[in-house]
Amino acid sequence: MTDPLLIWSYLASQPLLWLCATLFAYWAGDAIFRGVGRKPWANPVMIATVFLGLLLWLTGTDYESYFNGAQFVHFMLGPATVCLAVPLYSNLRALRRAALPIFAALLAGSFTAIVTTLAIAKALGADHELLATLAPKSATAPVAIGISEALGGQPTLTAALVILTGIIGAITVTPMLNALGFRDWRARGFAVGVAAHGIGTARAFQVHEQAGAFASIGMGMNAVLTAIIAPWVLSFFG
Repeated sequence: MTDPLLIWSYLASQPLLWLCATLFAYWAGDAIFRGVGRKPWANPVMIATVFLGLLLWLTGTDYESYFNGAQFVHFMLGPATVCLAVPLYSNLRALRRAALPIFAALLAGSFTAIVTTLAIAKALGADHELLATLAPKSATAPVAIGISEALGGQPTLTAALVILTGIIGAITVTPMLNALGFRDWRARGFAVGVAAHGIGTARAFQVHEQAGAFASIGMGMNAVLTAIIAPWVLSFFG
């Protein structure tokens, strides 16, 4: 077992290797994020994704092999999504008081995310399968993957697009909302939750607790609404 290649072949056959690699990559990304003063451009998910991508490329490991080892993280997305009921319940009184603007913002954000994505993709010549893959990209991953599969899309590609959407949202949301002059943490959080799901919500919690709570609410509500309207909107694009 002194040959590095033999050692790697042995480790690669173990089911916990890629789970540990995923956790370590995120730990490293979070350490860098903290080390630079929590700057939005140093998003820990983005850094972890780059680290894992390089590792898979250097070792010649295909995605299926990686996923078989790290699928416990994917499994935990389901319970994590269900936990969104906690901030929803905790802020139920505030939601009732602002029900009309919240639902108006939800409808506007969800429709805009789906329609603009499909319109641009259609204009660039995307086929039905790719449109179905793109439609749920702003919903949280477990829901988006299920919607994509039901619509005839590619769930794996949808997952990648969901992560990319979340990373872009997490990086740009704070400077953008600051520049636009939005000061209400409820509005800021809800907007990022609708547009950038879990990764954006994690960023909202880092900025302000109330923003994080309303981002969780926005993410959960958008997941439900996207599941309802995505098939209907997609039908208009062929």
